[in-house]
Amino acid sequence: MTRVAVILAAGRGTRMREPSQGLDLSPAQEEAAERGLKGLIPVAGRPFLDHVLSALGEAGIREVCLVTGPGDHPIRSRYRGMPTSRLSFRFAVQEEPLGTAHALLQAREHTVEEDFLLINADNWYPPEAVERVMAAGGSALAGFTREGLTRRGNIPRERVSSYALVETDEEGGMRRVVEKPGPGEAVRLGEEAWVSMTLWKFRPVIYEACEQVRPSHRGERELPEGVQIARDRFGERFRVVPCPDLGVLDLSYREDIPAVERYLDGRGVVL
Repeated sequence: MTRVAVILAAGRGTRMREPSQGLDLSPAQEEAAERGLKGLIPVAGRPFLDHVLSALGEAGIREVCLVTGPGDHPIRSRYRGMPTSRLSFRFAVQEEPLGTAHALLQAREHTVEEDFLLINADNWYPPEAVERVMAAGGSALAGFTREGLTRRGNIPRERVSSYALVETDEEGGMRRVVEKPGPGEAVRLGEEAWVSMTLWKFRPVIYEACEQVRPSHRGERELPEGVQIARDRFGERFRVVPCPDLGVLDLSYREDIPAVERYLDGRGVVL
């Protein structure tokens, strides 16, 4: 069972910076949101990323590589040298925002010889989901359902409908991840198609695949293409780990802050 996780925390938080009316946020929450620092927004008495890390630790993760932006990044400043009882931290820097595959490549020197989990810094996953993916043999991803995400998390159904869907093969493995599926694609895949929430387990071959990712029309090298290259060119099989009974907390917009805080209120944090 893998004990290492990579967290992509170099995003600019563009959506979080968008102003919102009628929200009763604290000054500290407003300040972090205006800076786009989603992981450092205080919720339930702690920065959101503390809750994310604590859930990973509860599931059995022991080493975390945080990929941040350049300079004296606030996330790196917070966790470097922090006294902890079960987690140790490594750090990687993405000098330019060139996409998620590019961000992952920055963590290569820290995980090149071991399997590892990969998540985004703006999602909280229940420890049960993390444990299931950790225990999977080989490469894997968590498969959530629309019903589970809307009933057991804070994500509105209209947002879930725009999330990536997983097309599976005859054996239930991943054939491809369909990013931003249109209505026709969603109908073809069906209401019961697994939803990907960027909870992956990778073997080191993912780095070779990400090196082959070409920039998109936005000039970014995206992780889903790296996953597809790993499957199609390197023969890597990705198991879909069912998590239909579990939800995920998403902290993308300022409107998410109160709901995320309610979900995490009273939940202990141990790093």
